Amino acid sequence: MSSAPYIEQLRKQFPILQQQVNQHPLVYLDNAATTQKPQSVIDAICDYYQTSNANVHRASHALSNQATGLFEASRLKVQHFLNAHYSEEIIWTKGTTEGINLIANVMSAQLQAGDEIIISAVEHHANIVPWQMVAQRTGAVLKVIPLTAEFTLDIDAFKTLLSERTKIVSITHVSNALGIVNPIQTMIALAHQFDAKVIIDGAQAVAHIDVDVQALDCDFYLFSGHKIFGPTGIGVLYGKKALLEALPPWQGGGEMIDTVTFTKATYNQLPFKFEAGTPNIAGAIGLGVALDFVNGLDLARCHQHERQLINFTQQALMQIPDVTVFASETQKSGAISFVVKGEHNSDIAMLLDAQGIAVRSGTHCAMPLMSSLQCNGTIRASFSIYNTLEEAAAFITALKNVILMLQE
Repeated sequence: MSSAPYIEQLRKQFPILQQQVNQHPLVYLDNAATTQKPQSVIDAICDYYQTSNANVHRASHALSNQATGLFEASRLKVQHFLNAHYSEEIIWTKGTTEGINLIANVMSAQLQAGDEIIISAVEHHANIVPWQMVAQRTGAVLKVIPLTAEFTLDIDAFKTLLSERTKIVSITHVSNALGIVNPIQTMIALAHQFDAKVIIDGAQAVAHIDVDVQALDCDFYLFSGHKIFGPTGIGVLYGKKALLEALPPWQGGGEMIDTVTFTKATYNQLPFKFEAGTPNIAGAIGLGVALDFVNGLDLARCHQHERQLINFTQQALMQIPDVTVFASETQKSGAISFVVKGEHNSDIAMLLDAQGIAVRSGTHCAMPLMSSLQCNGTIRASFSIYNTLEEAAAFITALKNVILMLQE
């Protein structure tokens, strides 16, 4: 079984993939948690600290101007990557979690008791808990779109949940736990019929699916840099300009102000109104270089390769006795989740790690979903463009051996 030479060339750009773990070649299948970084991103972060380290927007000296130029150039790269209309619609955050908390907090003032917020049954805790907190403060009602028997969101149920009371719909583009792709364009259009604002958690989507926020017509879209070959601690909140301008700031401090007295403050223009304090400058620069890397890929070939990985692995898993693959008949992106009858998922993951194979086990920050699946967690194998069919086959072989050993 031979992987495409193109993928082999890509792998060479990721130094971490060349190592061994527990005396075995590393097979990294935990990409839904975080992706590895190409050398260009690592170099860009090091170069910033070695040659351009200064605070942005705050000084007139050369280093500050250089850092500001790099920092704002990355904002433009994100704008083009998402096809946002304006660069000021791009707000830097620590990641998707902080972005959802930001939106939840600044929008809470618009909610009254009895208003409704809709999320889905496949959400990450980061898209559940902030809305629970808002509902507790405001008296708003949190409603949940259920799953069908085929592990897709029940769109008919969603239609019945929507009403004039619906103010916010916040849903994930791709489930981190199951890898299922939600029909967000249809859902956005349905929600807008009731003038609800739609927030899309794109953390699991941006590395696998082309995202055009103008075509989607979502009100807000969020993602994390570390899911798309960039650094940790940097993320993006996209919001429609008119909506962001109408919302109050979330945090107070430097950069987000225009004027300050001891009795009053006026606020800066977008995007700086939502970027209090010194930002993650190196992270933003690194994310910009990560997007350069993505833009330089043959994306059609990469997407085809990822589909081959998913299809091969899922079909192989379904041939193993006592393995149950969740959402096996549903369109997936990036991840496969399964359990082994009679075995604890963490035991499987630990024994795979002993053979150099990194997978994720547990609830995947989706405890309500695990409850609906009637399990205490799953094993998740998640893929990126640098994974190979040989690695997928090695994973299947190792899993078979682990199951045999546990069942002896």
